[in-house]
Amino acid sequence: MMKIIAYVILGVLILGLLGFTVSVRNFLRDTKIAEASWKEFKPEKMEGLGTVKELKIMPLIDYYTTSDTLTGEPGSSYLVSVGDQKILFDIGYNMENEHPSPLLRNMKQLGVDINDIDTIVISHNHVDHIGGMKAMKQNTFLLSGEETDLNHVKAYVPEKMSHATAEVEVITKPKKIAEGIATIGTVDRAIWAMGLTSEQALAVNVEGKGLVLIVGCGHQKAARILERARDLFDIPIYGVIGGLHYPVEESRMKFNMQKILGTGKLPWQRIEKHEVMEAAAELDKTNLSMIAISAHDSCDWTLDKFREVFRERYLDVMVGKEISVGR
Repeated sequence: MMKIIAYVILGVLILGLLGFTVSVRNFLRDTKIAEASWKEFKPEKMEGLGTVKELKIMPLIDYYTTSDTLTGEPGSSYLVSVGDQKILFDIGYNMENEHPSPLLRNMKQLGVDINDIDTIVISHNHVDHIGGMKAMKQNTFLLSGEETDLNHVKAYVPEKMSHATAEVEVITKPKKIAEGIATIGTVDRAIWAMGLTSEQALAVNVEGKGLVLIVGCGHQKAARILERARDLFDIPIYGVIGGLHYPVEESRMKFNMQKILGTGKLPWQRIEKHEVMEAAAELDKTNLSMIAISAHDSCDWTLDKFREVFRERYLDVMVGKEISVGR
């Protein structure tokens, strides 16, 4: 009996080792693919982007909230308002597959009507941005635990995804989606155990200010987001808002997977503090007038360092706290 148990344990260990070896091999392969893709694609200048007079960004889902009556979670969703146009940038996590979801509950409390949203932009296909595991399994995006009618919505997604009611368009290359608003196109990054991740960010050109870049998780890396924006536009970068994925110290999660998953590194490697400081310096060289970093995928140490670097130019990302640029 003891021999049988020993053989079973040995078999499990061998299978586990083989699986881990395959995952490492796949990660290294995907890293090469992502690097080749970045080097090969050279975007042309985007002409005629236009401008918007005022940009408002209301975090609907993030870790911190302005009130105990609002729900925070380790996902992100921003309401991007330009005049009468309202864009929902990402959907949040909804970890417990609730209905109504934290997103819908926060929207109701903040006076945001789903019928006023005309566009959805999904930065990348990860659970904390598309509405949870149910959405991931169905390769879709879900605003809540039960289906939400999005017949009136055009959705721009970074890879092939479907939705029961919304009109879905896959975006991989830079594209103007409205006057003064464009996606900078996807940038690939190898994520261990999750494969190639294609992530897009939004660029909004605010009249008299410049470009505001709205970012989901920042898996592309801050330097590449900036480089892509410079390649596309001869417009100064005014601000950056969103996630940059720098969980260098213990996060606020019960079991911290952010330091292992989503880093673009192998699981035994970690994002180092000097990388955070280098990213902050790279962003600072751009002469940003404002920066707001999401707490959903960065630790408080990172947020504090960005506050130290940018001082009065730094803004907190909190559910219920609107960020306004222009006018």
